[in-house]
Amino acid sequence: MTETQENSIPDYPRGISFEQVWASLQELAASQKETDRQMKENKEDFYRRLGSLTNLFGDFTLGMVAPKLRDKFMEFGFVFPRANLNVIVEDKKNDTSFEIDIILENSEKAMLVEVKTKLTQERIISHVKRLEKMRKHADLHGDKRSFLGAVAGFAITEELRKIALGEGLYLIEPNGENFNITSPNDKLKEW
Repeated sequence: MTETQENSIPDYPRGISFEQVWASLQELAASQKETDRQMKENKEDFYRRLGSLTNLFGDFTLGMVAPKLRDKFMEFGFVFPRANLNVIVEDKKNDTSFEIDIILENSEKAMLVEVKTKLTQERIISHVKRLEKMRKHADLHGDKRSFLGAVAGFAITEELRKIALGEGLYLIEPNGENFNITSPNDKLKEW
């Protein structure tokens, strides 16, 4: 053996048996399993708490927007005497089920409002599909009202603004302590 090779050989403590090394490795493996278990529990707890926080923020947002919506839509000529939050439509006979964040209603029209902290193109398209489901559900049950749609969100990009308005939806955006509603104007769609 050369001098260089001798210097690269680790110096193990003398007198350690194979059984002791094996026992140490098993103890290390058990310790790693416990660490993995704790990390998994912490991760699950983190995501559970994050979900609760997100839901709380969503409920807070919904609670801020809902009370003033009827007044704001009066500026567009709509009078909605009824407002309901978190409406679930479930028709097992016709295999239809969906949720509506806010529904404003009168005897001729209903406005279905989707409120999201983070509005995305997918959520806009999903709301359009919800309006289509509502129209089919209403037709099956003799409800002749027309349905309008609106989406609300924070920090909406210009691209999302164009998509929502292009789909014929009203767009609700925060403005300080209040919010603004933008009409789709000539692209207003009724379902």
